[in-house]
Amino acid sequence: VHLRREIGPLPAVALIIGTVVGSGIFIAPKGVLVNSGSVGLSLLVWALCGVLSLFGALCYAELGTTFTKSGGHYTYLLETLGPLPAFLRLWVEFLFIRWPAVTSYVSLAFGRYVVEPFFAPCPAPAVLVKLMSVLGVTFVVAVNCWSVSLASRTQVALTFIKMFALVLIIIPGVIALAKGKTENFQGGFEMDLLTLDRLPLAFYNGLYAYGGWFYLNFVTEEVINPKRTIPVAVVCSMVTVTVFYVLVNVAYYTVMSPAELLGSEAVAVTFANRALQGLTSLVPLLVALSCLGALNGGFFVAPRMLFVGAREGHWPPIFSMIHIRRQTPLPAVLLLYPLVVLMLINGEIYQLINFASFARWFFIALATLGMLVHRHRFPLHPRPFKVPLAVALVFTVVCFFIVGLSLYSDPWNTGRSCALTLTGLPVYYATVYRPRLPRKWRRAFNSCSKRLQILLEVAQQEIQTF
Repeated sequence: VHLRREIGPLPAVALIIGTVVGSGIFIAPKGVLVNSGSVGLSLLVWALCGVLSLFGALCYAELGTTFTKSGGHYTYLLETLGPLPAFLRLWVEFLFIRWPAVTSYVSLAFGRYVVEPFFAPCPAPAVLVKLMSVLGVTFVVAVNCWSVSLASRTQVALTFIKMFALVLIIIPGVIALAKGKTENFQGGFEMDLLTLDRLPLAFYNGLYAYGGWFYLNFVTEEVINPKRTIPVAVVCSMVTVTVFYVLVNVAYYTVMSPAELLGSEAVAVTFANRALQGLTSLVPLLVALSCLGALNGGFFVAPRMLFVGAREGHWPPIFSMIHIRRQTPLPAVLLLYPLVVLMLINGEIYQLINFASFARWFFIALATLGMLVHRHRFPLHPRPFKVPLAVALVFTVVCFFIVGLSLYSDPWNTGRSCALTLTGLPVYYATVYRPRLPRKWRRAFNSCSKRLQILLEVAQQEIQTF
């Protein structure tokens, strides 16, 4: 009973591209434009977000080849800065960062693109959008509970579909641009609407659209030849995604005015109505499948962080178990499902991004800072792939700068995010550092865990895979 190495180069690239290219490129352009204030500056933000994400992916490629455990952020914080920041990352991740806030964002986008074409030009009923979102999440959970190979093949297929969707948007935009339709780019760098307090929010929306470059690191123990596959996959994926994202935004601005883009709740649908008259009904379907691919990738990798955290003693042991026949981390996947559904029902789509971004980027900056600390403390430690020091420093400093500036830009959501992160401190000292739970509680918890283990047919991993 163990998680097997089944992810080769193509599934690795598909996993990164498939989780990066989700709802973000179809929704975030609105957030980037409204916070940057001009067409030219918004395109610059998209390009800079791509470069910054590539720098981060290179840093994580070094971490992933240095520490061969799965778990991503959690594992790297544990190995470089110690158990407390690692536990806080695990705690905050499954309270509101990826699960459920970011996943809710993607699933709401999936529901909107499925439902909205049937009600255009009227707004789609919010209840129906959320119902379709829940159905999408349910499908993805079922696939990831059933089989690792099925989830991997599904990811590859959905990735090819979503790249086709981007090409379908880019081609009409390039044709229109070649015909001289450039009026929306004239005066593109006007700074009248730009304010310093809103610029970090533009980067948050852009970086959200690139989010996912670190997900291959969550499944390092399941990657074939990770020391070579991880660096190659992250470079190929992020360069491809950056080029496609900039071209898609150029296509948007070629066909739509900034006012039309800001007034659209589903940018790709509005674009299709203007530029793809014969394929109007196809584009929303392709975007919905793109969102489904991002959901599938997220549910494929995120349970591995929970799995590793439980294996290290920072989470209940039941979550470090896998199904004895299907070889999937079934308890970890099932835990995430109700969390996502609850946030999906109660959350609001744009507030979720700002709310989750502070903690996400703070801990990513801590992970790369930990990488630099580890380099200094253990200079002779084997590092099969080593990122240039300047790249690591630039990425770390920019992340801390964006996080710090967000305290000024959006103090309410940032403050709530920081407060929820700190709620993990008493939990850590009460349950991990020096467990002080009453004996009756421990017995009841152990009894419940045994019953769940029997019900779910799960067991501890029998072979060390790192």
